[in-house]
Amino acid sequence: MASPPILSLALPSNTGRVLSIQSHTVQGYVGNKSAVFPLQLLGYDVDPINSVQFSNHTGYPTFKGQVLNGQQLLDLVEGLEANNLLYYTHLLTGYIGSVSFLKSVLEVVDKLRSINPNLTYVCDPVMGDEGKLYVPEDLVSVYREKVVPVASMLTPNQFEAELLTKLRIGSETDGRKACNILHAAGPSKVVITSINIDGNLLLIGSHQKDKEQAPEQFKIVIPRIPAYFTGTGDLMTALLLGWSNKYPDNLDKAAELAVSSLQALLQRTLNDYTSAGFDSKSSSLEIRLIQSQDDIRQPKLTFKAHKYT
Repeated sequence: MASPPILSLALPSNTGRVLSIQSHTVQGYVGNKSAVFPLQLLGYDVDPINSVQFSNHTGYPTFKGQVLNGQQLLDLVEGLEANNLLYYTHLLTGYIGSVSFLKSVLEVVDKLRSINPNLTYVCDPVMGDEGKLYVPEDLVSVYREKVVPVASMLTPNQFEAELLTKLRIGSETDGRKACNILHAAGPSKVVITSINIDGNLLLIGSHQKDKEQAPEQFKIVIPRIPAYFTGTGDLMTALLLGWSNKYPDNLDKAAELAVSSLQALLQRTLNDYTSAGFDSKSSSLEIRLIQSQDDIRQPKLTFKAHKYT
Protein backbone atom coordinates (compact mmCIF):
# COMPACT_ATOMS: atom_id res chain seq x y z
CA MET A 1 0.00 0.00 0.00
CA ALA A 2 1.13 3.54 -0.72
CA SER A 3 2.02 5.67 2.26
CA PRO A 4 -0.54 8.35 3.14
CA PRO A 5 0.45 11.88 2.10
CA ILE A 6 2.24 13.95 4.71
CA LEU A 7 0.32 17.14 5.42
CA SER A 8 2.36 20.17 6.41
CA LEU A 9 0.97 22.67 8.89
CA ALA A 10 1.87 26.35 9.14
CA LEU A 11 2.55 27.01 12.81
CA PRO A 12 1.01 30.16 14.28
CA SER A 13 3.25 33.21 14.48
CA ASN A 14 3.64 34.92 17.85
CA THR A 15 4.29 38.31 16.24
CA GLY A 16 1.91 38.04 13.29
CA ARG A 17 1.46 36.55 9.84
CA VAL A 18 1.12 39.06 7.01
CA LEU A 19 -0.33 38.49 3.55
CA SER A 20 1.30 41.19 1.40
CA ILE A 21 -0.24 41.88 -2.03
CA GLN A 22 2.09 44.22 -3.90
CA SER A 23 4.28 44.54 -6.97
CA HIS A 24 7.59 42.70 -7.37
CA THR A 25 10.76 43.56 -9.26
CA VAL A 26 13.58 41.15 -10.04
CA GLN A 27 16.15 43.91 -9.46
CA GLY A 28 15.73 46.77 -7.03
CA TYR A 29 13.46 47.49 -4.08
CA VAL A 30 9.84 48.50 -4.60
CA GLY A 31 6.56 46.85 -3.57
CA ASN A 32 7.04 43.49 -1.91
CA LYS A 33 10.81 43.69 -2.41
CA SER A 34 10.71 46.81 -0.22
CA ALA A 35 8.20 45.55 2.37
CA VAL A 36 8.76 41.84 3.01
CA PHE A 37 12.35 41.89 4.31
CA PRO A 38 11.78 44.69 6.88
CA LEU A 39 8.70 42.93 8.26
CA GLN A 40 10.67 39.69 8.54
CA LEU A 41 13.42 41.56 10.40
CA LEU A 42 10.76 42.79 12.83
CA GLY A 43 9.68 39.20 13.48
CA TYR A 44 6.71 38.68 11.16
CA ASP A 45 5.99 35.73 8.91
CA VAL A 46 5.24 37.33 5.54
CA ASP A 47 3.58 35.62 2.58
CA PRO A 48 3.89 37.76 -0.57
CA ILE A 49 1.57 37.70 -3.55
CA ASN A 50 3.17 39.63 -6.41
CA SER A 51 0.56 41.68 -8.25
CA VAL A 52 3.11 42.24 -11.01
CA GLN A 53 6.51 40.69 -11.72
CA PHE A 54 8.71 43.12 -13.60
CA SER A 55 12.41 43.07 -14.42
CA ASN A 56 12.87 46.44 -12.67
CA HIS A 57 10.72 49.37 -11.60
CA THR A 58 8.96 51.42 -14.25
CA GLY A 59 11.17 54.48 -13.76
CA TYR A 60 13.85 52.86 -15.91
CA PRO A 61 13.83 53.42 -19.71
CA THR A 62 12.29 49.97 -20.22
CA PHE A 63 10.88 47.06 -18.26
CA LYS A 64 9.53 43.60 -19.00
CA GLY A 65 7.33 41.22 -17.09
CA GLN A 66 3.90 39.92 -16.21
CA VAL A 67 0.79 41.30 -14.55
CA LEU A 68 -1.40 39.17 -12.26
CA ASN A 69 -5.12 39.53 -12.90
CA GLY A 70 -7.92 39.40 -10.36
CA GLN A 71 -8.91 35.81 -11.07
CA GLN A 72 -5.31 34.64 -10.69
CA LEU A 73 -5.20 36.36 -7.29
CA LEU A 74 -8.38 34.56 -6.23
CA ASP A 75 -6.96 31.25 -7.50
CA LEU A 76 -3.95 31.63 -5.20
CA VAL A 77 -6.19 32.45 -2.25
CA GLU A 78 -8.45 29.46 -3.01
CA GLY A 79 -5.38 27.20 -3.02
CA LEU A 80 -4.38 28.48 0.40
CA GLU A 81 -7.92 28.06 1.72
CA ALA A 82 -8.20 24.50 0.42
CA ASN A 83 -5.22 23.55 2.59
CA ASN A 84 -6.33 25.52 5.69
CA LEU A 85 -3.49 28.00 5.16
CA LEU A 86 -5.55 31.18 5.06
CA TYR A 87 -5.24 32.40 8.65
CA TYR A 88 -3.60 35.83 8.71
CA THR A 89 -3.33 38.51 11.38
CA HIS A 90 -2.59 41.23 8.79
CA LEU A 91 -3.27 42.06 5.16
CA LEU A 92 -1.00 44.63 3.50
CA THR A 93 -1.72 46.13 0.07
CA GLY A 94 0.20 48.66 -2.02
CA TYR A 95 0.14 49.54 -5.71
CA ILE A 96 -2.85 48.10 -7.57
CA GLY A 97 -3.22 48.96 -11.24
CA SER A 98 -6.80 48.06 -12.19
CA VAL A 99 -10.35 48.23 -10.84
CA SER A 100 -10.87 44.50 -11.42
CA PHE A 101 -7.81 43.60 -9.34
CA LEU A 102 -8.82 46.00 -6.58
CA LYS A 103 -12.30 44.41 -6.46
CA SER A 104 -10.64 41.00 -6.12
CA VAL A 105 -8.62 42.38 -3.21
CA LEU A 106 -11.90 43.37 -1.55
CA GLU A 107 -13.05 39.75 -1.93
CA VAL A 108 -9.82 38.65 -0.26
CA VAL A 109 -10.47 41.03 2.66
CA ASP A 110 -13.91 39.48 3.17
CA LYS A 111 -12.48 35.95 2.94
CA LEU A 112 -9.68 36.64 5.43
CA ARG A 113 -12.07 38.29 7.88
CA SER A 114 -14.45 35.33 7.66
CA ILE A 115 -11.56 33.24 9.01
CA ASN A 116 -10.08 35.83 11.38
CA PRO A 117 -12.57 38.60 12.27
CA ASN A 118 -9.73 40.50 13.98
CA LEU A 119 -7.67 40.80 10.79
CA THR A 120 -5.83 44.14 10.54
CA TYR A 121 -5.93 45.52 7.00
CA VAL A 122 -3.16 48.06 6.33
CA CYS A 123 -3.80 49.82 3.02
CA ASP A 124 -1.43 52.12 1.19
CA PRO A 125 -3.81 53.65 -1.39
CA VAL A 126 -1.17 54.16 -4.07
CA MET A 127 -2.75 56.42 -6.67
CA GLY A 128 -0.35 59.26 -7.39
CA ASP A 129 1.83 62.02 -5.99
CA GLU A 130 2.39 65.75 -6.35
CA GLY A 131 -0.85 66.28 -8.23
CA LYS A 132 -0.31 63.49 -10.75
CA LEU A 133 -2.35 60.28 -10.98
CA TYR A 134 -0.51 57.13 -12.00
CA VAL A 135 -3.46 54.75 -11.86
CA PRO A 136 -6.72 54.83 -13.88
CA GLU A 137 -9.01 57.55 -12.55
CA ASP A 138 -11.85 55.12 -11.84
CA LEU A 139 -9.76 53.49 -9.09
CA VAL A 140 -10.18 56.61 -6.94
CA SER A 141 -13.91 56.11 -6.31
CA VAL A 142 -13.39 52.39 -5.58
CA TYR A 143 -10.78 53.25 -2.97
CA ARG A 144 -12.98 55.99 -1.52
CA GLU A 145 -16.26 54.06 -1.43
CA LYS A 146 -15.20 50.42 -0.99
CA VAL A 147 -11.64 50.14 0.35
CA VAL A 148 -11.43 52.92 2.94
CA PRO A 149 -14.48 51.59 4.87
CA VAL A 150 -12.85 48.15 5.37
CA ALA A 151 -9.28 49.33 6.11
CA SER A 152 -7.88 49.30 9.64
CA MET A 153 -4.96 51.62 8.85
CA LEU A 154 -4.58 53.95 5.88
CA THR A 155 -1.24 55.46 4.79
CA PRO A 156 -1.87 57.96 1.95
CA ASN A 157 0.46 60.74 0.91
CA GLN A 158 -0.88 64.30 0.68
CA PHE A 159 -2.25 63.99 -2.86
CA GLU A 160 -3.90 60.64 -2.13
CA ALA A 161 -5.48 61.99 1.06
CA GLU A 162 -6.88 64.89 -0.97
CA LEU A 163 -8.33 62.48 -3.56
CA LEU A 164 -9.96 60.34 -0.88
CA THR A 165 -11.44 63.22 1.13
CA LYS A 166 -12.07 65.76 -1.67
CA LEU A 167 -10.35 68.25 0.61
CA ARG A 168 -7.47 70.49 -0.44
CA ILE A 169 -4.71 70.17 2.17
CA GLY A 170 -2.87 73.47 2.50
CA SER A 171 -2.21 73.54 6.24
CA GLU A 172 -1.72 71.31 9.26
CA THR A 173 -5.33 71.99 10.22
CA ASP A 174 -6.43 70.69 6.81
CA GLY A 175 -4.29 67.59 7.31
CA ARG A 176 -5.91 66.87 10.65
CA LYS A 177 -9.36 67.48 9.16
CA ALA A 178 -8.59 65.01 6.34
CA CYS A 179 -7.68 62.40 8.96
CA ASN A 180 -11.03 62.99 10.69
CA ILE A 181 -12.92 62.52 7.40
CA LEU A 182 -11.10 59.23 6.81
CA HIS A 183 -11.79 58.06 10.37
CA ALA A 184 -15.49 58.71 9.85
CA ALA A 185 -15.37 56.51 6.74
CA GLY A 186 -13.70 53.55 8.44
CA PRO A 187 -10.06 53.20 9.56
CA SER A 188 -9.14 53.84 13.19
CA LYS A 189 -5.53 54.69 12.25
CA VAL A 190 -4.54 57.17 9.55
CA VAL A 191 -1.03 58.31 8.71
CA ILE A 192 -0.58 60.93 5.99
CA THR A 193 3.02 60.03 5.30
CA SER A 194 4.16 63.25 3.65
CA ILE A 195 2.60 66.69 3.58
CA ASN A 196 4.34 69.65 1.97
CA ILE A 197 3.34 72.85 3.76
CA ASP A 198 5.19 76.09 3.02
CA GLY A 199 8.27 74.15 1.96
CA ASN A 200 8.28 72.00 5.09
CA LEU A 201 7.74 68.24 5.01
CA LEU A 202 5.52 66.70 7.69
CA LEU A 203 3.95 63.40 8.62
CA ILE A 204 0.57 63.70 10.32
CA GLY A 205 -0.79 60.72 12.23
CA SER A 206 -4.18 60.18 13.83
CA HIS A 207 -5.55 57.37 16.00
CA GLN A 208 -9.23 57.21 16.87
CA LYS A 209 -9.33 54.67 19.68
CA ASP A 210 -13.07 55.09 20.24
CA LYS A 211 -15.68 56.26 17.73
CA GLU A 212 -17.23 58.42 20.45
CA GLN A 213 -13.98 60.28 21.14
CA ALA A 214 -11.82 62.70 19.21
CA PRO A 215 -8.72 61.07 17.70
CA GLU A 216 -5.25 61.53 19.15
CA GLN A 217 -3.22 63.39 16.54
CA PHE A 218 0.46 64.26 16.09
CA LYS A 219 3.03 65.44 13.58
CA ILE A 220 6.63 64.56 12.84
CA VAL A 221 8.82 67.07 11.01
CA ILE A 222 10.83 65.29 8.32
CA PRO A 223 14.07 66.70 6.87
CA ARG A 224 14.39 66.92 3.10
CA ILE A 225 17.14 64.77 1.58
CA PRO A 226 18.37 66.15 -1.77
CA ALA A 227 17.67 63.04 -3.85
CA TYR A 228 14.81 60.98 -5.26
CA PHE A 229 14.34 57.42 -4.05
CA THR A 230 12.03 54.60 -5.14
CA GLY A 231 10.26 52.16 -2.84
CA THR A 232 10.20 54.48 0.17
CA GLY A 233 6.40 54.60 0.46
CA ASP A 234 6.17 50.80 0.38
CA LEU A 235 8.88 50.57 3.03
CA MET A 236 7.25 53.23 5.22
CA THR A 237 3.88 51.46 5.23
CA ALA A 238 5.54 48.13 6.10
CA LEU A 239 7.41 49.77 8.99
CA LEU A 240 4.19 51.42 10.23
CA LEU A 241 2.46 48.03 10.17
CA GLY A 242 5.31 46.37 12.02
CA TRP A 243 5.74 48.95 14.75
CA SER A 244 2.06 49.83 15.23
CA ASN A 245 1.34 46.15 15.87
CA LYS A 246 4.05 46.13 18.54
CA TYR A 247 2.65 49.38 20.01
CA PRO A 248 -1.08 49.05 19.24
CA ASP A 249 -2.16 51.93 21.48
CA ASN A 250 0.75 54.22 20.68
CA LEU A 251 0.68 55.20 17.00
CA ASP A 252 2.98 58.17 17.62
CA LYS A 253 5.68 55.86 19.01
CA ALA A 254 5.27 53.52 16.02
CA ALA A 255 5.57 56.46 13.62
CA GLU A 256 8.68 57.76 15.41
CA LEU A 257 10.37 54.38 14.97
CA ALA A 258 9.26 54.06 11.34
CA VAL A 259 10.44 57.55 10.38
CA SER A 260 13.74 57.10 12.24
CA SER A 261 14.39 53.82 10.39
CA LEU A 262 13.49 55.26 7.01
CA GLN A 263 15.56 58.43 7.38
CA ALA A 264 18.63 56.47 8.50
CA LEU A 265 18.23 54.18 5.48
CA LEU A 266 17.84 57.10 3.06
CA GLN A 267 20.90 58.84 4.46
CA ARG A 268 22.95 55.65 4.10
CA THR A 269 21.68 55.27 0.52
CA LEU A 270 22.67 58.83 -0.35
CA ASN A 271 26.10 58.46 1.30
CA ASP A 272 26.82 55.20 -0.52
CA TYR A 273 25.89 56.61 -3.94
CA THR A 274 27.87 59.80 -3.29
CA SER A 275 30.92 57.78 -2.17
CA ALA A 276 30.70 55.80 -5.42
CA GLY A 277 30.89 59.06 -7.38
CA PHE A 278 27.25 58.99 -8.47
CA ASP A 279 25.33 62.22 -8.99
CA SER A 280 22.40 61.68 -6.62
CA LYS A 281 20.29 64.28 -8.42
CA SER A 282 20.62 62.75 -11.88
CA SER A 283 18.08 59.94 -11.36
CA SER A 284 16.24 57.95 -8.68
CA LEU A 285 18.32 55.90 -6.24
CA GLU A 286 17.70 52.25 -5.36
CA ILE A 287 17.44 52.10 -1.56
CA ARG A 288 20.15 50.28 0.41
CA LEU A 289 17.75 47.97 2.19
CA ILE A 290 20.01 45.04 3.05
CA GLN A 291 22.80 47.34 4.23
CA SER A 292 20.39 49.11 6.59
CA GLN A 293 18.97 46.11 8.43
CA ASP A 294 20.29 47.25 11.83
CA ASP A 295 18.44 50.56 11.35
CA ILE A 296 15.27 48.58 10.65
CA ARG A 297 15.58 46.08 13.48
CA GLN A 298 16.79 48.52 16.16
CA PRO A 299 16.34 52.11 14.99
CA LYS A 300 17.83 55.01 16.93
CA LEU A 301 14.91 57.20 17.88
CA THR A 302 16.03 60.44 16.23
CA PHE A 303 12.63 61.85 15.17
CA LYS A 304 10.02 62.77 17.75
CA ALA A 305 6.27 63.13 17.42
CA HIS A 306 4.67 66.39 18.58
CA LYS A 307 1.15 65.82 19.84
CA TYR A 308 -1.65 68.16 18.90
CA THR A 309 -3.82 69.29 21.78
